[in-house]
Amino acid sequence: MAGDDVTTGGPLRRALDLLYLGAGYAAGVFMVAIFAIMMAMSVGRQFAINIPAGDDFASWCMAAMAFLGLAHTFKRGEMIRVGLLLERLHGRTKQTAEIVALGIATAFILYFTRYAVQMTYDSWRFNDVAQGVVPLPLWIPQLGFAGGLAILSIALIDEMVGVVCGKRPTYEKGSPDETPEEFVERISQGGGG
Repeated sequence: MAGDDVTTGGPLRRALDLLYLGAGYAAGVFMVAIFAIMMAMSVGRQFAINIPAGDDFASWCMAAMAFLGLAHTFKRGEMIRVGLLLERLHGRTKQTAEIVALGIATAFILYFTRYAVQMTYDSWRFNDVAQGVVPLPLWIPQLGFAGGLAILSIALIDEMVGVVCGKRPTYEKGSPDETPEEFVERISQGGGG
């Protein structure tokens, strides 16, 4: 059954996990690129060397880093979420509430993904170029934005399938029976929230 492959350790599960991890690594590469560009610009100023469009490239890398890192961050449970209500629920009620929350999140992200992909496609179709010093086709930096949202959409759908199949959400940390004191202890030990 296809749902079993997604929720267990089958090839589709491994491919999805690899997709999220790859997007996380890509975000890390863009973070290093931002550092390299900013350092080159800072050192260049000391020697009166100007890096054309350095600010543009740094900002494009920043957008790609932010959006490509979303799915990996979500699946690892490191994304900020408001769980005040969900933490107090148990059993079938909690599962239903998780499904509703994931459904709403998925609908919003799919909406944004559709328009991000459309914008990137239109930039390619109309040959839009950056108006800075370097006339880079705009669809190239927009790929990080649209791709990151598309991967986050996949991650949300993946998570919802798992919760519908009765699995515990992967973004939840700690055991469901964890007391507030155990939570504080885990956080103080660096276990994340």
